[in-house]
This record gives sequence, structure tokens and C-alpha cells, in this order.
Amino acid sequence: MKKMPINSLILLAIDSAKKDDKKCTFEQLIKECFTLFPETFAFSQKTQWPDARKLDRPLRTLRNKKLINGSPQTCFSLTKTGKKIVEETTKLLRQKKLEFSPKYEKS
Repeated sequence: MKKMPINSLILLAIDSAKKDDKKCTFEQLIKECFTLFPETFAFSQKTQWPDARKLDRPLRTLRNKKLINGSPQTCFSLTKTGKKIVEETTKLLRQKKLEFSPKYEKS
């Protein structure tokens, strides 16, 4: 399966955090990203720890593209366009999951 862009993963994490806690603080976003996608958001040498630096530039890019609102000092939320991308990404992930699920033979 092709690697998902980090910006898409962050959007999914914001959506997930907002569903659970209603507020998506920077700390909550770090936790959510690392919990959902540990291989992407971990330190390269200490894979059991999240690397918050991996969020810095992508968050600025997402804000500049008007996909998210907020900052590390406040909370993050998705814009309408960001929500549409989350819906499309979720559909894509479901399709990929179905494509790669094992085929069962009839007995």
C-alpha cells in the first residue's frame, strides 16, 4: 500500500481527537497522531516516543491551505474543506483495507 501523506494523517488525527475530547490541543494532537500512526510520528531512534517536531511544518502548511484553524497555543479544528478531505481519505482507507483483506476460499 502506498504511504499516506503526513498532512492527511494529521487531518485524520484532528478529526479523531475532536470526536473524543471535543477540543484538540497541541498535546492532544501529538498523542492522537502517535497513537494512530506510531511509525510516522515516532523519533527515529526512540520509536516508543512521539516526535512533536514532525507536526510543526505540516501544521503551518495545513493552516496556509485553509484546511485547519488554530495554533499550538489554542486548539485545532478542521475547516469545511479539511472535513471533506477527511471524508475522502477515510473512504480511500476503507477501500484499501478491503482490497488488501485476505481472500477466503470456499470449503
